[in-house]
Amino acid sequence: MAIYLANRPPLDDYPQLDTLRPMFSGELDHIVCNTSNHWRKVFSVYAKFLFELKAQQSWPECDDYKRWQDYRDQRMLQSNSEVALLFSPPHLLAVSPLSSASNPVVSPIHIIAGKTYAETLGLSGQLTWLDAHFAVIEDQRLIVCPYLDYRQLSNERIGRLVGYIQRFWGKNSEFEQAGSNACG
Repeated sequence: MAIYLANRPPLDDYPQLDTLRPMFSGELDHIVCNTSNHWRKVFSVYAKFLFELKAQQSWPECDDYKRWQDYRDQRMLQSNSEVALLFSPPHLLAVSPLSSASNPVVSPIHIIAGKTYAETLGLSGQLTWLDAHFAVIEDQRLIVCPYLDYRQLSNERIGRLVGYIQRFWGKNSEFEQAGSNACG
């Protein structure tokens, strides 16, 4: 599971970061304490979304945690996590060149946070809008959702996001068959 954001935390090495790296224990708290409430919302909404996904189908990423807050603070985005928060555009391929009928390679689900960011990436012409807030490019396992903020991606919309993921890549799909290997 990879979520793409247009902006980065404005401290430390984040403005120049150009590689994927796990966060260290306590790093989320460091970002929140040294930036703004905005980043607390981003991390919290992401964790709430993953917990709702766990409630609706098997999601080993969160199994050891009873509360989304504990998952956010103790595992999310760290070295033992299978989710990512990316500040670069997604690299999309309709079909993985490594796939075959006997050896399917399941690509991650790409989530673009924000309609404006999706437009900036030039995806407008490829998107199929499901409603006023969500769009997909199904063969590329991409979904556009509202920005990771309590008002934009409310609990009700988190539920709809989970529903769309299940509809396109959930039960009886590659996503469920691959289990935890479906994450990037």
